[in-house]
Amino acid sequence: MAAVDPAQQDPLLSLRRAIASGSLPTPTTSSELSNEHSTEDLAQATHLFFSQPTPQTIALSTPTRFVSASTSSPVDLRSIFFAWQKKDVAIPEYIASAQELNEALKSKDGDDAQVQILVFVERLDLLTWLEGADATSEYIKPLEGAAAAAEAAVAAGAAQSNAAAGIASGATGGVSSVPSGPTGAVTTGAHGSRAQKTIDPRLQEIYNGERKTGDRNTVLRGIKPTDFSHVRKSAELFLDRNRNRPGQQGAKPGSKNSAMVPAPSAGLSAPSRKSSSRPDPIILLSPSASSLIRMSNIKSFLGEGVFVPPDHPTLSMSTDANFMEIKRPLRIKSDPSNPSGSSSSRGPKPTKFILVDGTTNFKPEYWSRLVAVFTTGQTWQFKSYKWSSPPELFKHATGIYVGWRGEEVPPSVKGWGRGVNSFSVERWDEKGGVHGAGRWRDREVVEGIWAAIEEGMKLRGWGSK
Repeated sequence: MAAVDPAQQDPLLSLRRAIASGSLPTPTTSSELSNEHSTEDLAQATHLFFSQPTPQTIALSTPTRFVSASTSSPVDLRSIFFAWQKKDVAIPEYIASAQELNEALKSKDGDDAQVQILVFVERLDLLTWLEGADATSEYIKPLEGAAAAAEAAVAAGAAQSNAAAGIASGATGGVSSVPSGPTGAVTTGAHGSRAQKTIDPRLQEIYNGERKTGDRNTVLRGIKPTDFSHVRKSAELFLDRNRNRPGQQGAKPGSKNSAMVPAPSAGLSAPSRKSSSRPDPIILLSPSASSLIRMSNIKSFLGEGVFVPPDHPTLSMSTDANFMEIKRPLRIKSDPSNPSGSSSSRGPKPTKFILVDGTTNFKPEYWSRLVAVFTTGQTWQFKSYKWSSPPELFKHATGIYVGWRGEEVPPSVKGWGRGVNSFSVERWDEKGGVHGAGRWRDREVVEGIWAAIEEGMKLRGWGSK
């Protein structure tokens, strides 16, 4: 009587062979070798019927060689087959379906079976092994003796088997033949139609010690996108600087040091060249809903000198913006004794101011470009700032408070001292609109705000850089 091959009756290998052949096993309520008692309900099923390569039934309660790391115990065939059925669903749906199946199993009389829920890593490793994408699994214990060699041959596939057989026989790679172990070198195939050469156990042990190499992207199975927009912003500064360099060589184009060390007569153009390469100044607005100046009305206020309430319907199209630009020529006047400073204030190119209402996308180098902060007197606005203390903040940037005319300035704003400039606008008259009473004072207020900002920039060296 022929000995029974353990590899043919192994639940994991049987399921893997069935998946590879495209004929999945059928859940049945009987151990008979037929589909007469088939069922789709795993709670009612007791066996799996495999029709190929040889008909056989395996009990769903049979423990497999797959050992879960969370319980350190073998996982039964029911849990393995259920994980394969739910291979295309997300983790939450897989867990919910397993819990429903466990409830159905509990309701059966005298049956304490349960489906074990595999963690993400174990489930992924199992599905990869069942599909044949991986030859080994760290959670699956190997078979012993000849069954181990048969499992390795099946897992490796035809290509790997041929290559391994060539290496073992010395046909490839210049390796001398390795004598086979006592278990024999030839076993009958699954269909019994041809002899298949197995891998020598010692050679297989060497293969098991190999490690798959890969970089970070292959291990994580993807490529993390990287945002290089800040590099492009910095590159534009250098490109602009290189474009302006040929026109600033002076009377001696062949001299290499003329652009780096300008002659005394070329002192007028030196400050303008430096100021053109300076990054755009930044103005931070208050994100508070009680602020009179927000992203929706800042452009009409600072750019056109007209105050419109931030929630006015005419401004509804721009309420979602969180980034804005305003161009304005600087009026920073340097020391009259320094002729270079006066020329820089008459530059035809206006300065572009960046206006934002939050620091979410702020980089560390942006804080050196901060020139003004609009505030309502609420200290929570500064929690995400580099300088969260108001006295320290307004040493590095000019504070601006805008309130209604006739109302008292908040005590907190007064307590911050001369670092914060307070301004008042007329209350809005819906009938008069932008031409209402007192709206002519808006431009006067705006000019006062710009004067305070430019004065702060001058004190912090913007006019001399």
